[in-house]
Amino acid sequence: MNFKNIASYFKFTNQQRKGIFLFLLLIIGLQFAYFFSDFSQIEKNFSEKKEWLSLQTEIDSLKTTRYKEKQKIYPFNPNFISDYKGYKLGMSLKEIDRLFAFRKDNKYVSSAEEFQKVTKVSDSLLHRISPYFKFPDWINKKNVSMSGKQYEQKSFPKKGKIVAMDINQATQEDLMKIYGIGEGLSLRILKQKENLEAFVSMEQMNDVWGVSPEVVTELKNHFRVLSFPKIKKILINDASLKELAQFSYFRYVLAKQIVTYRSMNGNIKNIEDLIKIKGFPVEKANIIGLYLEF
Repeated sequence: MNFKNIASYFKFTNQQRKGIFLFLLLIIGLQFAYFFSDFSQIEKNFSEKKEWLSLQTEIDSLKTTRYKEKQKIYPFNPNFISDYKGYKLGMSLKEIDRLFAFRKDNKYVSSAEEFQKVTKVSDSLLHRISPYFKFPDWINKKNVSMSGKQYEQKSFPKKGKIVAMDINQATQEDLMKIYGIGEGLSLRILKQKENLEAFVSMEQMNDVWGVSPEVVTELKNHFRVLSFPKIKKILINDASLKELAQFSYFRYVLAKQIVTYRSMNGNIKNIEDLIKIKGFPVEKANIIGLYLEF
């Protein structure tokens, strides 16, 4: 073996030696860094991430369960389906409009078959929602008697025309004559009238807590706002925060927004200015405007 030839492989220039020396220092530095580094934090973070993912899965599961619970359908009278209710049930706008047009003539459907005839919903949709139809007892009794083999048609005297009275003149006894209104509900209606001084529209019956759509319909059949009541209107540009907050349709948060709007923009000129304020109940603007003076 020629050792001289082997030795020639270990001859380096000065620049090469410096490079090898720096390379060795780098290797030693990496070894020290690996030796003294704490990798438990990474493992901890990974463990926390797994725990978080587990909790997130559980949250998603609870959300799904809650959503399914929200979709639960409760028994209802199909005569009083609203736009939103019809949409949730899967009815189209045309089908809902057909029901509204039928009800506008003060007619009622009394069976699932009649409901389909009026609305023209599909068989599949009717099959899905009809088990939840809940008709009044008098309709159920009528259907049972009509299904009998020996049904005898009888003639009944025509009902007399309902004479509507002024809702602002109604007493508790007058209100309790309406089917579905008891002592508690009649007192709430009178209390609402007292807070407002008077009703200006029968649509305000919807604002009384506990009054169902069926009862509102009955109230509209028996009562009217026969003349515009004398009420002390709220001076929208002069009223204090306290006075505005006492108004049933404003409350404190909206009243504060109104006062802020006045201070920044000057006087409120009309109801359109009020609609611009955040939180204002736009759907009740026409009614609210009758209580205000600009």
